Amino acid sequence: MTVSTQGAIDVDLHPALPGCMTLLPYLDDHWRDEIVGRGLDDLDLSLWPRGAALTARPDWRPEAGLAGGTVELLRAQALEPFGTGIGILNPLFGAPALHNVDLAAALCRATNDWVAKEWLDKEPRLRASILVPVDSPELAVQEIERRAGDKRFVQVLVLGAGETLLGRRVNWPILEAAERHGMPIALQIASSLRVSPTANGWPSYLIEDHVNFAQTFQSQLLSLIAEGAFSRYPKLKVVLLNAGIGWVPSFLWRGTKEWRALRREVPWVDRSPAEIFREHVRISCQPIDAPPDPADLATLLEMIGSDDVLLFSTDWPHWRFDGTDALPPGLPDRLRPRLLRENALATYPRLRETVQ
Repeated sequence: MTVSTQGAIDVDLHPALPGCMTLLPYLDDHWRDEIVGRGLDDLDLSLWPRGAALTARPDWRPEAGLAGGTVELLRAQALEPFGTGIGILNPLFGAPALHNVDLAAALCRATNDWVAKEWLDKEPRLRASILVPVDSPELAVQEIERRAGDKRFVQVLVLGAGETLLGRRVNWPILEAAERHGMPIALQIASSLRVSPTANGWPSYLIEDHVNFAQTFQSQLLSLIAEGAFSRYPKLKVVLLNAGIGWVPSFLWRGTKEWRALRREVPWVDRSPAEIFREHVRISCQPIDAPPDPADLATLLEMIGSDDVLLFSTDWPHWRFDGTDALPPGLPDRLRPRLLRENALATYPRLRETVQ
């Protein structure tokens, strides 16, 4: 039997941006001329390989056009079947990965304007993330400030892996701006690929990249915790998208163990990493990355030690599950209202302002 998700807040929907050509109307004359003149107008900066099976469920691939390519597809495949009340758009577009930070910033601005006009203006149930050029904190903050007045933008979106760890103090202006405007920072499973995504060199296959991303999320969280970002910005929330949860208990155990031994080095970390994680970090529920036996999910969640961590998501149009039962098998009954709606409202202040 399908478990009802009526009224759910879906925190991870991916509108497909065909390429730079689509953004030309949203660029100023200088950047439009630069992109056309340099032959970049047909450049595809999608962060996921369009033909890979994981990129879209077979029944979510249209006969023509891109999976996730229109508001009509979103309504028919995600909003209506799951009874979604609010959905948050996270464009998987690789503009932040460009080495030219000025071009990256221009494409991020254009992407955000495209999302606002082509998606938010057409569907009142939608909200969105602000895509920012994280390699330039100054330009990233400028884009946050530019879009912050539109309450439909509810969080700041960065690639999961970049040239520097997010907790490094050079990035604190981004964290400060996000906290000040009541926006979580969302880390998407993607990379600028400036450095190897593993500790031992470059992988050969997509499976290696996806499995190793658990290490990337752990590195980012350790950076934010050890550098004292959550002490400096106590209202900041970080949302991990497509992260899974299977790695979390061991991360919390090892992080707390080492903190007890080395805490004199980081006196600003005034609580255990496990406590900080439970207060500040949230994770989308697709993919759940749970044990094979659904009965073991409750045990895994008990190890994490919080009912507040999981947020509902379908990860549309990615292939994470079939049918319309998007809730993880074995989810305890007490967690369903929290996962579907309550945790998101607690995580996103801007949703609380507009959603009853």
